[in-house]
Amino acid sequence: MSNQPLIIFDWHNAIMHIDADAFFVACEQATNPRLLGKPVVVGKERGIVTAASYEAKELGVKRGMRIWEVKRLCPETIVINSDYEKYSLFSMRMMAILRGLSPLVEEYSIDEAFVDITGLRRYYRCSYEELGRRVKERIKKELGISVSVGISLTKVLAKIASRHKKPDGLTVIPGRQVHRYLKSLPVEEVWGIGHNTAAWCAKLGIRTALEFARKPEDFVRRNFAKPLYEIWQELNGKQVYLVSPDPKTSYKSISKVQTFSPTADRFTVYAHLNANLDDACFKARRWQLVPQRLILFLRTQDYQERAIELKLTSPCAYPLMLSPFVQKGFEEIFQPGVAYRQTGVVLTHLISSRNIQFSLFEDPVKLKRIERLYQAVDSLKIKLGDEVLTNGLCCQRSFKENRLKIPLMNINLR
Repeated sequence: MSNQPLIIFDWHNAIMHIDADAFFVACEQATNPRLLGKPVVVGKERGIVTAASYEAKELGVKRGMRIWEVKRLCPETIVINSDYEKYSLFSMRMMAILRGLSPLVEEYSIDEAFVDITGLRRYYRCSYEELGRRVKERIKKELGISVSVGISLTKVLAKIASRHKKPDGLTVIPGRQVHRYLKSLPVEEVWGIGHNTAAWCAKLGIRTALEFARKPEDFVRRNFAKPLYEIWQELNGKQVYLVSPDPKTSYKSISKVQTFSPTADRFTVYAHLNANLDDACFKARRWQLVPQRLILFLRTQDYQERAIELKLTSPCAYPLMLSPFVQKGFEEIFQPGVAYRQTGVVLTHLISSRNIQFSLFEDPVKLKRIERLYQAVDSLKIKLGDEVLTNGLCCQRSFKENRLKIPLMNINLR
């Protein structure tokens, strides 16, 4: 049965997915050819790897590793600061190239896009595969970076295709060939299926994408929620997720950094870190965004950096609710007796705050009070300036091991 086609037609839709290869590093290599062919990582200013070249990955470097770990693993690695303005310009140019191909382009992220190319074979008088090749060649010629391209009937299938051959790959999956690509693909590698869902699939005897796709519709509806039913439809060639050409207006990340006179006092350093958090969250709230991850970093007097990335239990841009995460992360990266000169907070994996639903285990009354508090705070800051309200700290040295209390709001009226 695994050899029988899942879909009986080749094309009724054609969706292209473009995924830039090691995008941040590729932009750096395109503007500095001396970096080509060398192990390079981006993220020096954060103290953790945000992107790595394929040469660095071959040496064991992974995204999220701390810079000092990278240097210990492979001292020859070149570590550079991130330049998000540069990456945004490269992204804008790449999206402009894609819009020259089709008006239906969805900027999925800074280095990814979906393009609806349905019916363009006749217009360009070439196959969909040739269209993908032309896109790759033009991006390579004009930007100096490589992309992996996948083309299939739906977004989910196109995403599978683009991952099939990386880097610099081109994979086209017509409808009658879909089953061949899903046959050995673990179900957790399907876009939109996480570890928890994969574990549930395993309990149901589903281990590959093809096994999931071949399940009867009533079985899928009975055992899975709507998002998984939609993925099942997409795997079977039915387009559910349309390409949305609306331009992206949100941030990929928001960061705030503060430099001060070198000090080894843990409470002073922690206070600066909380000020970073307050400023970053204020900006996020103004743009109606909330982070799903939080990056903290400290820079010592001799410019050494330590950082940590934290996954939040619920997306949130309220410092009072994030303070337990900040406290925990701070305790892990702060080294007693070391003088620090800079702190920083980065809010990443940002999503719209209008789509947030808190869990049943959270206190709705408390959440409403915090929401009203920050509405008042934001109103005052907008009217009187960012510094009219600042974070204060309630620190009690009698607390075991000098742990820090939750930050309190301190009003500073000019």
